Amino acid sequence: MAKKKNVFTKNELSTLSAEEIIDKIQHENYSLLNSLGAEDLRKEMVPVGKACNTAINYFFNTTGPKNDEVAHNKAARKKLVKVLSKITPGSYAGMPKDRENGLVIGFNHPSLGEIARILTMKIDIMGDKPMYFPVNLPWYEALAPNFDRIKRLGIIITPTITPSTWRKMGLKEGTKLYEAANKIKKDFRNIYTNLSHDAVLNGGVIFVAPSATRQATIFKTEEAYNKEEEIIPTMSMLALKLYSDPKMNCDFLPMAVLPPKNYKRGLNFNKRYRLIPGKIMTAAEIRKKYFKTKNPKRLDGFDWEFHKRIADELPKNFWY
Repeated sequence: MAKKKNVFTKNELSTLSAEEIIDKIQHENYSLLNSLGAEDLRKEMVPVGKACNTAINYFFNTTGPKNDEVAHNKAARKKLVKVLSKITPGSYAGMPKDRENGLVIGFNHPSLGEIARILTMKIDIMGDKPMYFPVNLPWYEALAPNFDRIKRLGIIITPTITPSTWRKMGLKEGTKLYEAANKIKKDFRNIYTNLSHDAVLNGGVIFVAPSATRQATIFKTEEAYNKEEEIIPTMSMLALKLYSDPKMNCDFLPMAVLPPKNYKRGLNFNKRYRLIPGKIMTAAEIRKKYFKTKNPKRLDGFDWEFHKRIADELPKNFWY
């Protein structure tokens, strides 16, 4: 029988730092979702989390040499690519391999299936460069027990609370629980942006889904495509944070995910995906086109342009 999740007290939620909360989720079997009255959201991800954790343990436990951590990690990564290529196949011709600059890769997110294909692609052709992935809190809690082993695969996950998950929590505005959760949500975002900065400054790779949720189309609506409706500023906010550092020299790559025919929202085993690189947005281009003042508060048009470069690589039925 699985060990019951520990729950944060209201005082702990108000006083612990986000880093302390993350550490307890990773190492002391705590659940922030349970603590916020959203246990159902955590339970939804338990089966997928168990499958992922079982697989990760398999890759490490059945490879060697175990007395050499560097070699052991490399062997586990090699086996991971071999197995995932068979059960979650994908093609990624043309994706960048050896780039000196850090790289932010934003992708459309129609299902869970592309995550496995992205992991395979990154480990296969991007080598030991660290990979950072913001992970929605239900996913994060499912994977947290294996955080250290996931990190040894070159993948660093960090929790985020997406707008969709925030709505599903249904916290009552004005209550102490709402205020504590809202602070944690903001602190998670700050941790992610700080990690992102350090990662790409040192040549790492960040993967992010601009939609912040599973969404069948690139633009949420036709109105968003026609610039009549706001787009969630995921990519522009990240660019603002990163390029506030004059030393920053990372590029932004729009990546189109073409799922298989008759795909579902899940992992779609044994069905081939295509990961298609779009036209890259270089650091020089971004600075010249969007940073027209020294410290802009927003980057007008950036998110639409990024989404459109993904759309350009896909059939129109994926646009909106």
